[in-house]
Amino acid sequence: MARSDLIVALVRAGTAGDYRSFRRATEAIIAEERAKHHNILADRLTSLLQSNGSGGAQGAVAMASVQSDPSPRGKEFIAEVAPRRRLDDLILPAIVRRSVDELVEEQQRADLLRAHGLEPRHRVLLVGPPGTGKTTLAEAIAESAGVPLFVVRYETMIGSYLGETARRLKRLFDFARTTPCVLFFDEFDAIGKERGDIHETGEIKRVVTSLLMHVDDLPSYTIIAAATNHPELLDRASWRRFQLRIPLSLPDSRALTRYIQRFSERLPEPLGQTPSAIAKRLGRISYAEAEQFCLDVHRRSALAIGRKAVKAIVAEQLNVWDTRAKAGRTGKGAMKDGRAPSIDPSNC
Repeated sequence: MARSDLIVALVRAGTAGDYRSFRRATEAIIAEERAKHHNILADRLTSLLQSNGSGGAQGAVAMASVQSDPSPRGKEFIAEVAPRRRLDDLILPAIVRRSVDELVEEQQRADLLRAHGLEPRHRVLLVGPPGTGKTTLAEAIAESAGVPLFVVRYETMIGSYLGETARRLKRLFDFARTTPCVLFFDEFDAIGKERGDIHETGEIKRVVTSLLMHVDDLPSYTIIAAATNHPELLDRASWRRFQLRIPLSLPDSRALTRYIQRFSERLPEPLGQTPSAIAKRLGRISYAEAEQFCLDVHRRSALAIGRKAVKAIVAEQLNVWDTRAKAGRTGKGAMKDGRAPSIDPSNC
């Protein structure tokens, strides 16, 4: 059964003829039913909400005659990912882990917050250079919250005609409002650019304005996570929309050592070198690069079928890594020193 506050909101909106509030309450009920895996009921309510009504009765019945958006639900603009990464699998600074844990706890205990007239936080901005784990963290948040991860597909959403992108954006958010999820905008600066930039077209500025309005209107049971490598390009109003702004930097030697130590625990043989020595050889790299190194070792070990020791494979891969480093592998596209802007998430 739906929450009592949603039923009250639905009846209140119906008797007042407030279609906007009626729709929002219905979407919240649909989202709650989907979270309970009552998909048949959720689909029926969605179909009724999206269909064109008829009739001339008063109150809630009269609202059914208001035409809702007959366009597709918006699912074609996302790629659904089943979250597998857990927060415990990640190596995060203590303050980042605390901020994320608080976000997840608020989502899981939302009923208690609502009993006190509060809503859980649900808008988070992840900032940092490439390979620092922004996408992985979004996936781990979804896994901890027990909801799917929906990654926005810009190639299907951004159109070439006037107003097309804004209309698709509306359909995307209409879908997200009826399904508890983590809605993930990677490379958020591609769509949330500064509107004061004289080089941008009026269409982009209208899209940004529409985006910010939809973000404001998103219910708290839908978590929106946005990631950017270039925070300086974001519209200034975008920053205010996010209740949590979490910086992610390249791992230091201690964090990289912990990462390699965890990897070594999954192998049947020792690495032949200490994790700290391997971390020192790899140098200042991202988590994505560290993962690639570990996967390379794992692949070669699996293909060797015991004919070559893991320590020999590690030595070979380190030599390969040294060669790549000499070819100018790292540092060209990252922020200075590989560091994200100085943001204290505890104050956000």
